[in-house]
Amino acid sequence: MKQIKDKNFIPFIESPTLQARVRELGQQLNKDYSGKNPLLIGVLNGSFMFIGDLFKSIEIECEVTFIRVASYHNTESTGQVKQILGLKEDIKNRHIIIVEDIVDTGMTMQEVLGQLASQKPASIKILTLLYKPEALKVPLKVDYIGFEIETKFVVGYGLDYDGMGRNLDAIYVLKQES
Repeated sequence: MKQIKDKNFIPFIESPTLQARVRELGQQLNKDYSGKNPLLIGVLNGSFMFIGDLFKSIEIECEVTFIRVASYHNTESTGQVKQILGLKEDIKNRHIIIVEDIVDTGMTMQEVLGQLASQKPASIKILTLLYKPEALKVPLKVDYIGFEIETKFVVGYGLDYDGMGRNLDAIYVLKQES
């Protein structure tokens, strides 16, 4: 068990399981984007550990950049997306892969998709480490999914609770009080 601030978290997805799935996702991108030089756009802050490991598993020519959006406060999604740091690269006619730590309500991703689509890329795909289909509030097609999970609050491997816990090498779930 890990205590982060005032909450207790228990192991959910261990590091070896995470790493194996990240390698599989990298191999799939190698196959799907051979000869296409995709641009991976990591959504900060949560995706930084995931995209770092994913990038090491990709053998094809590709590039990486980051955008930063925020929609969470403590353990709840605020439902409001605030873009903090924008994209500097020209993405017109580029193959784009948005790399997210978690797709929850889908509202953040819907906003990001809209902003990127307006710049006329050749294609846009969504790759997420964690996906909570039951939490979706907007229609969204997620192209690559690391793990489909229930609607529970998780931390670790880049995911945080009020800024803390990102440095854990595994994913932990909030312990339910009995």
